[in-house]
Amino acid sequence: MKIFAARRNREVLTEGGLLKAIAVLAVPMLAGAVLQNVQSLIDLFWVGRLGSRAVAAVAMSGTILMVLFPMLMGLSTGTIALVSRSVGAGRPEDAAAAAGQSLMLAVVLGGITAACGWLFSPHLFRLLGAEPELIHDGSIYLRICLIGSFTVFILFIGNAALQGAGDAVTPMCIMAVSNVVNIILDPLLIFGPGPFPCLGIRGAASATVISQAAAAGLSLYILFTGKTHLRIHLKQWIPRAELSWRILRIGLPGSGQMLSRSLMSAVLMRIVASCGTAAVAAYGVGMRFHMIALMPAFALGGAAATMVGQNLGAGKPARARRAAWAAVGLDMVFMTGIAAVLMIFAPALIRFFNSEPDVVRTGTDYLRIVSPSYIFAALGIVFGRALNGAGDSMSPMIITVATLWGLQVPLAVMLSRIWEPATSGIWWAIVAAIIFQGLLAAWWFERGTWSRKTV
Repeated sequence: MKIFAARRNREVLTEGGLLKAIAVLAVPMLAGAVLQNVQSLIDLFWVGRLGSRAVAAVAMSGTILMVLFPMLMGLSTGTIALVSRSVGAGRPEDAAAAAGQSLMLAVVLGGITAACGWLFSPHLFRLLGAEPELIHDGSIYLRICLIGSFTVFILFIGNAALQGAGDAVTPMCIMAVSNVVNIILDPLLIFGPGPFPCLGIRGAASATVISQAAAAGLSLYILFTGKTHLRIHLKQWIPRAELSWRILRIGLPGSGQMLSRSLMSAVLMRIVASCGTAAVAAYGVGMRFHMIALMPAFALGGAAATMVGQNLGAGKPARARRAAWAAVGLDMVFMTGIAAVLMIFAPALIRFFNSEPDVVRTGTDYLRIVSPSYIFAALGIVFGRALNGAGDSMSPMIITVATLWGLQVPLAVMLSRIWEPATSGIWWAIVAAIIFQGLLAAWWFERGTWSRKTV
């Protein structure tokens, strides 16, 4: 029965209407992305009641976590590419073997990341130009999050394996469980009503770790019991050098892309920090909305990655190309509507999380300047993910490095010195990079070299 279900799922993605196939993947992926980002907004909402310093501490911690987790996205890229190609070619055993190796690597790399982050957390905050009080609060939040970082790796890689196999519903349900746990624990651990301890910012971090651990455990249970299209066995966690290298060979450029983006975010946060704590808080809130606005792009990009991988595995490169363009077109429609909403309601949205006048003013400028560029973000994100799904992870990395470090960072430094207010110059630098990256990604995808990539 499970073999039949897996075959039927593969046929939906490699045959028939493109819009139906994209919807099968993108709708639950979007719901999962919403749930994931809602989790961060839950933290931000409750932490916002502790003041702008606590909001800034969580915002800077998020930036540092992005720097510490580049291998996570690389492993995810390699996992989706190998699993989707194997499923498309009708080789479920190879798909399960790739998933098992990826999870083994996730545990190892997650542990290393946790150790490094724990040792160097205060130094990382100083590099970002944080004020002494901010370093104290931020280090508390970050170190607790890092204790459970290996569970984040397991959760993301487990979900990536399921998505590569064409199952986007299960990861969505797993994220729902994580959200429910986080929603319950956040106010209890932050403010300590009744018998619960009042932990403040420690409580927000603890709630996040516990919710992620619960979701990671559920993901492993589903994968080991075979309650979905993919079933792994403990023996597939035994290191296999050749398979691990195939995953890493595809994933390393993806890690480089993530590292480049994360380091750029840290540098950008350092530039914003020179404008004061209120600017950091505004940027932190604005970035949360930034990630929410881009959720359709990441969902449709994830759908494009799986569609491209499975159709290349099935020997249908033309269908793979049409699927990517269909996903881009749909996302551009979504981005237009989302940008309009963010621009119109910007002050109210920022004020919901922090009502301090400086934070509201600076955050409103961020949303109104950056939001229109999301239309071009559809090109960069969806085509970038489609290339990753084909196993061509080097090209998106090069495009990312060129746009972020060759354009965004130097432009942000220059404009922040000549623009008034300085933060608006930084926001316009972000816009320029998004537009340039989208155009480059579209041009490279149309060249078509990805369709001949072997994994």
